[in-house]
Amino acid sequence: MLTVPRMKRFATLRTAAAVAAVTALALTASACGSGSGASGSGTLTVWSLQNDTLNPVQQSSVASYNAAHHAKVTMKTFVNDPYKAKLQTGLGGAEAPDVFLNWGGGNLAEYVKAGNVADLSTRLDSGFRKEFLPSVLAGGTVGGKVYGVPMEGVQPVALFYNKTVFAAAGIKEPPASWAQLLTDIDRLKARHITPIALAGSQSWTELMWLEYLLDRVGGPRAFAAIEAGKAGAWQDPAVATALSMIRDLVDRGAFGKKYSTLGQDSGGANALLSSGKAGMELMGSWAYADLLTTAPAFVKAGKLGWTTFPTVPGGKGDPRNVVGNPCNYFSVTERSADKSGAVDFIEKTVAQPSYIADLLSIGHVPAIAGIKGQLMGGVNPEYTGFIYGMVADAPTFTQSWDQALAPDVSAEMLTDLQKAFNRLMTPKQFVQAMAS
Repeated sequence: MLTVPRMKRFATLRTAAAVAAVTALALTASACGSGSGASGSGTLTVWSLQNDTLNPVQQSSVASYNAAHHAKVTMKTFVNDPYKAKLQTGLGGAEAPDVFLNWGGGNLAEYVKAGNVADLSTRLDSGFRKEFLPSVLAGGTVGGKVYGVPMEGVQPVALFYNKTVFAAAGIKEPPASWAQLLTDIDRLKARHITPIALAGSQSWTELMWLEYLLDRVGGPRAFAAIEAGKAGAWQDPAVATALSMIRDLVDRGAFGKKYSTLGQDSGGANALLSSGKAGMELMGSWAYADLLTTAPAFVKAGKLGWTTFPTVPGGKGDPRNVVGNPCNYFSVTERSADKSGAVDFIEKTVAQPSYIADLLSIGHVPAIAGIKGQLMGGVNPEYTGFIYGMVADAPTFTQSWDQALAPDVSAEMLTDLQKAFNRLMTPKQFVQAMAS
């Protein structure tokens, strides 16, 4: 659908970026649709995640699309964990939306297998598909067919830190190695600062530690074997080693004493970091956008730092490997009565210069090919350039396990991992439970 040359499109972004944040903030009300309601008349319902930073940007694109096409697209948002449950039961029902956000990978594959997602391979314009980074677009592909389109920024997991807290503790640089991380933890504890903010009441935040440690210790093949369901994959010694390293962090007090009650949806871990009560936080790249909304003075004053995950001595994983979500995706439900309208909405919103400019304005890095140079002349260039470089330079980008694995396996894994973090299950018991 898009025919504007890429260089011209991103030149347009520089002009659009100046008004992007104002445009986004002007549309904070969430329109709520109920049911698919699609009748071929431009009436579409979109399901998305509740996010105070991203939702205004989405609403801006919805409003622009409605105005330009005399359509009636409405968006309904849900909190993270309830949303995942709703997708399990809602996509095949009478109240299914026309377009829905998902994480690609294993979960999307399950929805496809259930017959709930429309194949977009022949519906999407070939020029539109070429706008995206191939490695990111691949996250919405199942069995060689396209079922999801990137609709947000790329989302590698990074280690964020409070520069002011680090300086006060005598820490001059962020930890590049595991040994340095442990030293920094001890220094922060000595100043009665929680070394690492962790919202442990939601186990997906804990999963990031296991994902990176398994990659650093055993390399990407260790999880690839688990994802493929190979016999004995969970018993790979690297799994127990990674869990033992996590247990060491817990025993050292790296996460403080109340991490198991802290929630991420309520911004608990971010608040600890920005207020100076914690030194570090391992989180997806969206943390920058969230902190830009909840603690703008902290970010704009240059107090927020970021770096890659530490290296592990003797590990098989390349230090450039990243984990996280390649992106979030928009898919079309098979039950939609207006698939053509749903595809038109996706094509005419998620790659538009105004939408991309809005994403840049909140610290998101669009999954668009060939934009590193443009990022350096745009909004938040130091951060967006860092994130884009993480993805572009990574030999492997492992998708978050809770999205890559089948829902039943993922649910058991997250439950057992939370037990491991809470010292209710040993590394050996975790391995035994997952291998059984």
